[in-house]
Amino acid sequence: MPLVRAFCATSLDGFIAGPGDDLSWLPQPDQDAGDAPPEDHGFDAFMAQTASMVMGRTTYDVVEGFDGWPYGETPVLVATTRPLEPKVPTVHAVSGTPAELLAAAQAHAPGNVYVDGGQLIRAFWDAGLLDELTVTVIPYVLGAGTPLLAGAARRAPLDLVSERVLGPGLLQLVYRPA
Repeated sequence: MPLVRAFCATSLDGFIAGPGDDLSWLPQPDQDAGDAPPEDHGFDAFMAQTASMVMGRTTYDVVEGFDGWPYGETPVLVATTRPLEPKVPTVHAVSGTPAELLAAAQAHAPGNVYVDGGQLIRAFWDAGLLDELTVTVIPYVLGAGTPLLAGAARRAPLDLVSERVLGPGLLQLVYRPA
């Protein structure tokens, strides 16, 4: 059975982005690592198990501005009602309920689905469609920004599946609904 999963970083006070979608607080790859590959905090392994991705429009607009496209050939469905002119051929505009977005992702590439974007993660959570949540806690206090699950309509306990220390103060937690 395919899993619907989220993978994100959060500040210690629960924000996945600062005001104005600021991501400058996220740790950057170690430029002094010599020949060692930069630490990806498990992202490459996560993506290797991902068949398709459903991404919120705000997140897409931010990621589109990165140097390089971080999702390779993985089909990325951008949940939006606005016109979208993707610069990458694997990107497609979609709209609908979380269940409809999930069906569209499965139609593009059956298998595990990665959900990204604060509003979209919350919508999948509220619909009872999120199977796993990987959160890397960054030792940074933002004070404001885009919260991870604040305002969720669905209250439910989570089971901690795993935890690991990633580096100076970073803690990665994997949860599944109880």
